[in-house]
Amino acid sequence: MLIRSSRTAQLLLLLVCFIWGVEFVLIDLAIEEIPTHTFNAIRFLLAGLSLIPLLWFNRQQLVNIRWLPLCGASALLGFLLFVSFYTQTEGMHYTSVSNAGFITGLNVPLVPLLGFLLFRIKASAAVWIGMVIATAGLYLLTVGDNLEFNRGDTLILTCAFGFAIHILLTGRFVDSLPVMPLSILQLLAVALYSSIAAWISPEPAFYHSGATPLSWQDLATNPLIISAVLITGLLGTAYAYWAQSACQQILASHQVALIFATEPVFACLSAWLFLNEQLGTLGLVGAGMIIAAMLISELGDRRGRVTLEPLDQSTSVSPKP
Repeated sequence: MLIRSSRTAQLLLLLVCFIWGVEFVLIDLAIEEIPTHTFNAIRFLLAGLSLIPLLWFNRQQLVNIRWLPLCGASALLGFLLFVSFYTQTEGMHYTSVSNAGFITGLNVPLVPLLGFLLFRIKASAAVWIGMVIATAGLYLLTVGDNLEFNRGDTLILTCAFGFAIHILLTGRFVDSLPVMPLSILQLLAVALYSSIAAWISPEPAFYHSGATPLSWQDLATNPLIISAVLITGLLGTAYAYWAQSACQQILASHQVALIFATEPVFACLSAWLFLNEQLGTLGLVGAGMIIAAMLISELGDRRGRVTLEPLDQSTSVSPKP
């Protein structure tokens, strides 16, 4: 698939955020029945394998491939995703959904901050203003006056740092490495790391301690687990990280981070639609602030415009410096 405009890239990433927001409830239900490492191992294995057929449409990316840099980058990006998804999921056992949403959303301001600290990437004043507004909007949307810091919050803060660094590094790697192989290998790396973690964990691999013992056959016939794995693996993971890598060849890292700030907006909307949860006045104000932050950053940052040419991309979402 050729992505020729920043507008198309932004729409693809908004779709990613919509999928992530809607699938949140499904994942929350699934991990009540299956341990986090096992769920992530199955999810990312399915995601990686499902992208392999797309290599046929990107055969030119396999010519003169530099395997050592590709495998090294994939292993590093995969490790960041492994840590981020594990800490986020585990943190949900100890903290509220509101705290989790806000703290995960901190990867939005962390991207330009870490980009400056680690790589001396400078952003315009409009970008920093957008980041501040987006952070305040995330707070109003997901937390309000009830922010309390506990063990789960610490885990999810680790997740936010992991996602932010992943966005920054993806933006650097996609400039020199083939996107589709990079996407596939990093997803398979997460599956490998999760499998190893499940294997060495003292906890049972297929069920939680104290629960009724289950086998992999039991999981394979559980409608909830099957639905969660298929939706999160194919849409929330395979498509999402294909889109991220592909779009980061056009968009800057801070732009991607701001688009990702819409994930809690979609999560709140889906909760209102499917679970009859009310967004509330503060939530509506926060959602509006996030939209405004995206517009301020996009319209005010003219410095980073690039000449667009046909691309043969295919992988994860991270903006270019």
